[in-house]
Amino acid sequence: MIDSHIRPLIDPPLNRAGRAVARIGLSADGVTMIGFGFGLSAVAFLAAGQTFLGAIFILLNRLFDGLDGAVARASKPSQSGGFLDIVLDFFFYGLIPVGFAIADPARNGAAAAFLIASFYANGSAFLAFSIFAEKFDLRSDAQGVKSLYYMSGIAEGFETIAVFLLFCLYPNRFAELAILFGIICFLSAGARCVNGYLLIKKREERPEEVPELPKPEK
Repeated sequence: MIDSHIRPLIDPPLNRAGRAVARIGLSADGVTMIGFGFGLSAVAFLAAGQTFLGAIFILLNRLFDGLDGAVARASKPSQSGGFLDIVLDFFFYGLIPVGFAIADPARNGAAAAFLIASFYANGSAFLAFSIFAEKFDLRSDAQGVKSLYYMSGIAEGFETIAVFLLFCLYPNRFAELAILFGIICFLSAGARCVNGYLLIKKREERPEEVPELPKPEK
């Protein structure tokens, strides 16, 4: 929900950094893999109960997740790179709750499972709509230039990372926070399902019209 509003702030410095990284010869895919390594490190620290270090590596993962796109734009964007980026993002999002579940299975296990299920629902709606957005040429620049296009939702990247950092700050409250955010993610998935169905149905019934993807409210 907030992602499109912060893009004008974060894109210029990321693009400058991306050009610098591209000049030294590091590929966008290489940046993606390094970022995923930071994400796996975050999970390991969380599983060990080291939530401060977990938070640091979550932020490093997100920094490199933004940087890989900037490097791609400064060099040669590729569909394979976009695929790798989105797949590893979903791996990362699903693994963070696992880290907390490993750290305290009795307290966190059920809440982590509920949160992961909500990620699955939200991610399914996200990815399914992106397929039909490509097929029916539905486009929006609300999320910046992307390898695939999708519909904005209540819970997106910014909100998810903010909640992950709250988990790290208040690990004893993980269960309550995870259940609350899981409910929000299920609501986001439901909204994406309804809006996606209506947009695709409208495109099927009136193929001469090309509806834009709905943009987040200001």
